[in-house]
Amino acid sequence: MSEKKFFLLQNISDYLNFLSNIKGLAKNTTLSYQRDLVKFSSFAQSQNITNFEMLTEEICSGWIANLFESSVNARSIQRHISSVKGFFNYAIKHGLILNSPFELIGSPKSPNYLPSVLSPEDIEQLLNFKPKNAQEIRDMAIVELIYSSGLRVSEAINVNLNDFEESKDFLRVLGKGSKTRLVPVGRFAQSAINKWINKRKTLATVDEALFVNLRGKRISARSIQERIKHLALRQGLPPVNPHMLRHSFATHLLESSGDLRSIQELLGHSSLSTTQIYTRLDYQHLIKVYEKSHPRATKINVSN
Repeated sequence: MSEKKFFLLQNISDYLNFLSNIKGLAKNTTLSYQRDLVKFSSFAQSQNITNFEMLTEEICSGWIANLFESSVNARSIQRHISSVKGFFNYAIKHGLILNSPFELIGSPKSPNYLPSVLSPEDIEQLLNFKPKNAQEIRDMAIVELIYSSGLRVSEAINVNLNDFEESKDFLRVLGKGSKTRLVPVGRFAQSAINKWINKRKTLATVDEALFVNLRGKRISARSIQERIKHLALRQGLPPVNPHMLRHSFATHLLESSGDLRSIQELLGHSSLSTTQIYTRLDYQHLIKVYEKSHPRATKINVSN
């Protein structure tokens, strides 16, 4: 890069400040926008673009083609395009450009993958062990809480000791967009958390975090992912990640209650359409039961 800052970077910086300080987007969301926009800026610079007027639809389509050639999957490309479209909408509103070069550019369709879900029996197998040390006591509490309350891993690592109601029946969760919700905590999770808190007192820590590492610092998302994967393999299961526990929470609730609106609230989804993916999972479950149980069942294609 030349000594003079590339023209897009300063405008991107202003946009990110707008997202963070005015729109109030979460730090991780803003960082995701930043990564996508910096990629776009780098591509524009490689094409010798020196001003907004040179950013044509052809240039933008070339960037998308470059992403495909770099083996970026369709879902990620959708996110990249959404990030850049948001930036250009901001640029229009602030008089930097008259029209967006992305106005007529659509996003690629991505495969409609369904999330992986554990069965209730898998959950029992995952948690069927007696913790032998502080690390395992903590790991059990983490798994119990994520599954009991449907937490994202980012939400689990940010839980503080004072986020529980006094009886630990409910937990205040800071979710996406800095939105707070109240979620119930099951009795198994309460028991595991109480055992962990007693063990946690023996660690030299002043951190307010519920879940800390063995050095007394707030645990990281990567550590939780690795510990749950390790636990699953040790318990004779395929690799499990935290989001599978959240998906399992939602699916098992839907199978039992059918109350999609309540599940939306518990998961912290802003839109019911996001939660509706679990109706497809529930439908698949019903089809499996039918095919297994009905004497004259035939194989049904549930992919359509």
